[in-house]
Amino acid sequence: MTALAAAPGTARAADATADAVRAGRVGRLRRRRRAIAVLVVLVVVVLLASLMVGRTFYPPADVLRVVLGQDVPGASFTVGRLRLPRAVLAVVAGVCFGLGGVTFQTMLRNPLASPDIIGISTGASAAAAVGIVFLGLGGAQVALFAITAGLAVAALVYVLSFRQGVLGTRLVLIGIGVAAMMESVTSYALSKAPRWELQETMRWLTGSLNGTGWGAVVPVLLALLVLGPVLLAQARNLSQLQLGDDTASALGVRVERTRILLIGAAVGLIAFATAAAGPIAFVAFLSGPIAARVVGPRGSMLVPSALVGALLVLVADLAGQYAFGARYPVGVVTGALGAPFLIYLITRTNRTGGSL
Repeated sequence: MTALAAAPGTARAADATADAVRAGRVGRLRRRRRAIAVLVVLVVVVLLASLMVGRTFYPPADVLRVVLGQDVPGASFTVGRLRLPRAVLAVVAGVCFGLGGVTFQTMLRNPLASPDIIGISTGASAAAAVGIVFLGLGGAQVALFAITAGLAVAALVYVLSFRQGVLGTRLVLIGIGVAAMMESVTSYALSKAPRWELQETMRWLTGSLNGTGWGAVVPVLLALLVLGPVLLAQARNLSQLQLGDDTASALGVRVERTRILLIGAAVGLIAFATAAAGPIAFVAFLSGPIAARVVGPRGSMLVPSALVGALLVLVADLAGQYAFGARYPVGVVTGALGAPFLIYLITRTNRTGGSL
């Protein structure tokens, strides 16, 4: 009799628990969707503001007409030829940095495992400086040289950190060492650079959207259209890699093959973005942790991080142009924002462990 009486109570408790779990899952999903929608709206609003604001203000109607291909006196040149390529590159480069950064951080289960920290962006910048100063390269040649160097540095860091698998902490430490070597190469190139080449070289060191044309935008956009879907298609495997190699392998993930695919796609995005805009400091590093705090830690961070990256570059570029007494490259602004966050994240990681 007691067992029969207890059974309905147990069943009701199990149903209540299941309902609570479902309610929590639905709540997290709604929060995630709302947060992503807000990020999309913010990106569109700041993008529109960057097209409207400048020495001459153009109303939204004129900006929209220019974007749709109509001829608007004055605005067609200022908005269509000067502001629009710059704003589009800010969005595309920000998306590339956000996707690449969060891929490394998630895969290696360490928020410090960002291309900014482990030498990939630094390697591309060092190659650009060497190409400009010692090899006399310019334009597309410098960009191609920087892309190749970024891929080579990523391969070097991966090989040096591989020992029966890749441990996130080991890769970060080796990456920091490689980044220091690349910094020394850059410093040597700067010390030997003629005065007329310093300005172009410094663009590769700070990150800048000044003078952007459609020729710089198209390669990055094509890279994003090719490599972005690769990362999105691997989102589930990426989340399972976060559980550890053994667990991911037990769940059917081909760990090393998936890791190499993810690294290749992420490094490709970072390298193309760096080749177009320079190493915009800390965007790849900041995007993932900020996205995790906005949408919640559950689920894939790829899309939220991409939106946060685009928003960071747009806001930093707008602030660098108009928020201060002088104009500053976008990389200076993101560097000023990112350095305090890096200190905070290091102290938090020491206390709580490495996770977004």
